Amino acid sequence: MTSERIASKPHLILLDALRGVAALIVIWYHCYEGFATSIIDQGCNHGYLAVDFFFILSGFVIGYAYDDRMREGRVSTKGFFRRRLTRLHPMVVFGVVFGVICFPAGGGKNWAGDTVPIRYVMLAMLLNLFLLPVIPGTKADVRGNGEMFPLNGPHWSLFFEYIGNILYVLLLRKLPTKILASLTVVLGAVLTYMTISTGYLGIGWTLPDFLPGMVRMLFPYCAGMLLARCFMKRNEEGRAPLLPAFVRKHSFLICAALLLILLPMHFIGGEERLWVNGLYVSFIILFVFPILIWTAAEGSGCTLSERQRKAAALLGDVSYPLYAIHYPVMYIVYQYIGFPDVDRTMAEVWPVVLSAAVFCIILAWLVMKFYDKPLRQHGMRLLKDR
Repeated sequence: MTSERIASKPHLILLDALRGVAALIVIWYHCYEGFATSIIDQGCNHGYLAVDFFFILSGFVIGYAYDDRMREGRVSTKGFFRRRLTRLHPMVVFGVVFGVICFPAGGGKNWAGDTVPIRYVMLAMLLNLFLLPVIPGTKADVRGNGEMFPLNGPHWSLFFEYIGNILYVLLLRKLPTKILASLTVVLGAVLTYMTISTGYLGIGWTLPDFLPGMVRMLFPYCAGMLLARCFMKRNEEGRAPLLPAFVRKHSFLICAALLLILLPMHFIGGEERLWVNGLYVSFIILFVFPILIWTAAEGSGCTLSERQRKAAALLGDVSYPLYAIHYPVMYIVYQYIGFPDVDRTMAEVWPVVLSAAVFCIILAWLVMKFYDKPLRQHGMRLLKDR
């Protein structure tokens, strides 16, 4: 998840706003996750694909922000990594520490029902602070379900985001556009095969899934970079937007509505035809997400009212803190509903679940306002002074 603001190019603010919508869908997905017994009966079934949206958004924004600046030597490799660490790691640290607080508050037990000694929680914290994945079955695997980051599960996607950033600097940005396009097509074919084979793409969060997780990150990341190059080339050539004026003017509402309709969609095809759902997932990632990114990018060039601009900026600002801190709250929610032996329905406990979601949003705003944004601003000042 990324947002890079640069003075030399228009800021594509609607991409920030869509990132906020996707972060809200992730909360929705995890609220329902505790009630699911399989991938089929998850309430917000395809909400996990918001992560794939984050990956393609990151590839687009990184390419848009840095391709020309790194090619022209205005940003060095060291400067790039300093900027990315300044942007991402403060919330990694906060999310891990918050997980250390919430894990005991949620019972401090693993999936087998055994209480986890605090020394193992501290070991997991040490690894997670440096975004080092936990090996399944070791003492640091405190939840006992094989997560790479057991104190804050969604950090697995930030782990892959770091890898994507490293590959961007060392290799991907140097690829000619035709080679990048060919690589994207190959990765898309592999991703489609993986998805149709299982009907599902909720992978990458455990270390044995590292290679499939790499494919899951690399296709949308490369696709985003490719889109950014095409978008910038059209702008440099002064070509007219691809989309009609009505679509560009209402692009945020159109894109947000599609995300809110397509991602919570129920599992398609059933247990006997998993490949049908796999086709749906592949269609969303390969075609819908790129179209949404392009639509929001072109729509960002339209005139927005001050109220619209503030709302879009707020959604963008709060999105990363919301993603980084919401899951530890789920530990407490899951304990309340008796997970994994859940004997309640969402209809019975929705006030508690809704209150937890609202708490996450309020906390994310506070963290953004008084922790994340001040730290990032201080970090960027230090970078300018060097």
